[in-house]
Amino acid sequence: MVEQSADVYISGPDEAPAAGGTGARPASTETERGLAEVLADVLKAERVAVDSHFFDDLGANSLVMAQFCARLRKRTDLPSPSMKDIYRSPTVRGLAAALAQAAPGPAGVSRPAGTAPPAPAGPQPVPAAPPRARHVLCGTAQLLIFLGYSFGAGLVTARGFEWVAAGSGLVDVYLRSLLFGGLGFTGLCLFPVVAKWLLVGRWKPGEFPVWGLAYLRFWLVKVLLHANPMILFIGNPLYVLYLRALGARVGRGVTILSHSFPVCTDLLTIGDGAVIRKDAYFQCYRAHAGRIQTGRVTLGRDAFVGEKTVLDIDTSMGDGAQLGHASALYRGQHIPDGARWHGSPAQPTETDYLRVPPARCGALRRAWFGLGALLQLYFLYLPLFMGGTYLLFTGVPAIGDRLTTDSTGLSSAALFTDALVLSLVLFFGLTAVGLVVLYVVPRLLNLLIEPGRVYPLYGFHYVVHRAIARMTNVKFFAWLFGDSSYVVHYLRGIGYNLNQVEQTGSNFGSEFQHETPFLVSIGSGTMVADGLSVLNAEYSSTSFRVAKASIGPRNFLGNNIAYPAGGRTGENCLLATKVMVPLDGEIREGVGLLGSPCFEIPRSVERDTRFDHLRTGETQRRLLAAKNRHNLGTMALMMGVRWLHAYLLTVIGLAAVDLYGVAGYVVIAGYLAITLAVTTLHYVLAERVIARFRPLQPRLCSIYDPYFWWHERLWKVPDQYLDIFNGTPFKTLVWRMLGVRVGRAVFDDGCFITERTLAAIGDGCTLNAGTKIQCHSQEDGTFKSDRSTLGEGCTLGVSAHVHYGVTMGDGAVLAPDSFLMKGEEVPAHAQWGGNPAADLPVAPEPSSGPGAPTAAQTTAMSSVNGATATVS
Repeated sequence: MVEQSADVYISGPDEAPAAGGTGARPASTETERGLAEVLADVLKAERVAVDSHFFDDLGANSLVMAQFCARLRKRTDLPSPSMKDIYRSPTVRGLAAALAQAAPGPAGVSRPAGTAPPAPAGPQPVPAAPPRARHVLCGTAQLLIFLGYSFGAGLVTARGFEWVAAGSGLVDVYLRSLLFGGLGFTGLCLFPVVAKWLLVGRWKPGEFPVWGLAYLRFWLVKVLLHANPMILFIGNPLYVLYLRALGARVGRGVTILSHSFPVCTDLLTIGDGAVIRKDAYFQCYRAHAGRIQTGRVTLGRDAFVGEKTVLDIDTSMGDGAQLGHASALYRGQHIPDGARWHGSPAQPTETDYLRVPPARCGALRRAWFGLGALLQLYFLYLPLFMGGTYLLFTGVPAIGDRLTTDSTGLSSAALFTDALVLSLVLFFGLTAVGLVVLYVVPRLLNLLIEPGRVYPLYGFHYVVHRAIARMTNVKFFAWLFGDSSYVVHYLRGIGYNLNQVEQTGSNFGSEFQHETPFLVSIGSGTMVADGLSVLNAEYSSTSFRVAKASIGPRNFLGNNIAYPAGGRTGENCLLATKVMVPLDGEIREGVGLLGSPCFEIPRSVERDTRFDHLRTGETQRRLLAAKNRHNLGTMALMMGVRWLHAYLLTVIGLAAVDLYGVAGYVVIAGYLAITLAVTTLHYVLAERVIARFRPLQPRLCSIYDPYFWWHERLWKVPDQYLDIFNGTPFKTLVWRMLGVRVGRAVFDDGCFITERTLAAIGDGCTLNAGTKIQCHSQEDGTFKSDRSTLGEGCTLGVSAHVHYGVTMGDGAVLAPDSFLMKGEEVPAHAQWGGNPAADLPVAPEPSSGPGAPTAAQTTAMSSVNGATATVS
């Protein structure tokens, strides 16, 4: 039997119509015919009209079109489109023409300006997994270092507390707290600096394998830097001085708001007056194919780096250059002096991202601000902390009696009773007090800030603004109320303007942040997934101002979006995951936006509307009431899980006090190690019990399906403890305990996996900081989950995002800040990058002569291995 190929045109009125309509012209080229045959096969249609719109006429969606692209990549006789090509040319005829125009021509002809930096020619081999002995030895050394550090910290803390407790009178206790707290804080800040210079000296560009001796030194310096209390001074001129002490070349008047601590500081150069917004990555290192690569990051004078950006190694920005939000510089990219770039990878734009006028803010003002912060810390906050600890240990009988009298030991029932009372009072009491303070204090402080007015940095108004931001961005309450109807009341309580709410029970996720909640306006019917960051404060190196950020009605915002004040979106928009919200052009309405820089896509497809009948009328009210009851149960359960964790730590703490007189300082070191183990096992067990010790299965359902409510409950289990294991072999061990199928010798520097049992990671994979494997989506009222698989030796670049239904072949590489869309199939050894991600093309030789692109437009290095490649 001979298989008949799909027809691609309609020859007459008596024949069955092609999918998508009638009257279409026949295919005019072999490319059109081949594309239509593949699409008909994917859609399981008899034939496809070459003029039919993929989404409007054929009813396809992004997942179907991703499968279409994957099929085409397996055909050597047909061009391979990206998802961006699909959306820009949504018919077979248009796609064939666009691919023909973009195809590389004769020698000397290059790709159009603004395309992604190409990958080096030739497949990259799958990196060999390191010897098991080296892997085990490194993990053992990291464990011993942790235990040694815990013992040292316990010894100093115990002796310091004994000395403070020996004080006579309130003044004496205050002075002793001041001295011990000040010396302790100074020592914690200086220790990483000393360790860096002793263990490493000066960082230099290069690379070394993970799990070796060089990596162990690197890991120790990184952990000490990330754990040191100078993190509290981000946004303060003292933080700049600290970077200089670590070897960074930082100019005068630099403002750094990002919590991403650069590790290889000697490779960081920042010119005078530069600004780095929060959530920007500029680490001066990355992990690739089982090796740590270090390289320079250079910012010129008055450079501006936007929010949620990535600066890969060997990148630079000239004087006055700007990089917009949700953007990335790939390895080797350079922004010329005064130029403005955005996108991932970045490309030239006319948009001005530095939108606040300067103000008077000289060196004297910065010096006084830094000095004032130190004086407050040493003379107020540290003594209060030490004194509060002293009062807790001496004023609470459950603790004080154990310190001053012989106890009955671990067998005493009083131990568990005291721990029960103490944990209940502290946990639920602090929760209630914290919520009251959160609702009252920021509102009073907000009376002192005038929207639209330009204020100088490092003054009274700056302190007030930062205090509002810190208090209203407490993650605990967002975690508690998110993914439920009750998050609406919480957000209104802290200052959001939500207009007339159309309650869905999933209006907001549990992760969101803002600069000020009092200038956030969200229209009716809008739903927001996790990771929204509202950028309603603008900064220069000398000034700031707050401004209103308005998100229109009936929008849906996907994951990990930075929404700036002045965003050019209006009513009924779909903002896809990691999209760069535009600041120029017309107001977008009734469309979807995808990518960085963004482009328009259909607002919705057939799959998204199949459950709309559950979102209206009496059916919706009944299901919403049921969901609310389930979410209340989830909130109660998760508070119970958190309280039980607090109770267990209290029991261990009181037991340590009991044993302190017998075992001495060893008890405190053991307490730190035991609490880490107990925390991990507690939350792992909680998640597995909720999941009934069964793996998740791919699902497509409404948000009003009880399965989705149960799935939401899994997202509520706390997972912050995972960060402690970054860069160690123990991270993969914890992932396995949570149900992830993880191969051996996987290097995880900070990856997050939403649905553990739907993810599979092969041997020797390399996962960078800020990466995410998200095995679900929740668009409007529809929830979808599916498996994602990484083959052996894959690499995910810094802040890369992998969606559901994705397969990456062995040795495949995803560049930094890329978004690999749902359903994509990355071939083995391929190198993909961009937002949305696509194959990084092999670079031709650069053109020369009249009309040739400038060096700034053509120079780009592969994000994959550093081999030079040009693109115009």
